Amino acid sequence: QVQLVESGGGSVQAGGSLRLSCAASGYAASIRCMGWFRQTPGKEREGIASIYANSSSAFYAVSVEGRFTISHDNAKNMLYLQMNTLKPEDTAIYYCAADSNRLRLCAVPRVVPDFPYWGQGTQVTVSS
Repeated sequence: QVQLVESGGGSVQAGGSLRLSCAASGYAASIRCMGWFRQTPGKEREGIASIYANSSSAFYAVSVEGRFTISHDNAKNMLYLQMNTLKPEDTAIYYCAADSNRLRLCAVPRVVPDFPYWGQGTQVTVSS
């Protein structure tokens, strides 16, 4: 089992920055892919970035590419999402997720069922 805990959410004005963190514990060595998703009320959870656990090869959704950066620190079992030039439409609950499936590609568009492990989410609010 893998446990994930997000932190770093908050309120910021448009154009500002935030960095989200996700701490992995438990059988973290089994993780092969990690991702960030976000969800707003009434909408499906959207995958916005994913990264291989053992490389820097990553995928970004069009909505965040060029503004957000996903990274990890394996020594600390941490996943990060640096969010710059934030927009009001980035307002959402942000979730980190992990997958230990060795056969599934990671740096590609991923969907919720691909990830068995989830954090509890952290709220990001961007005001105009």
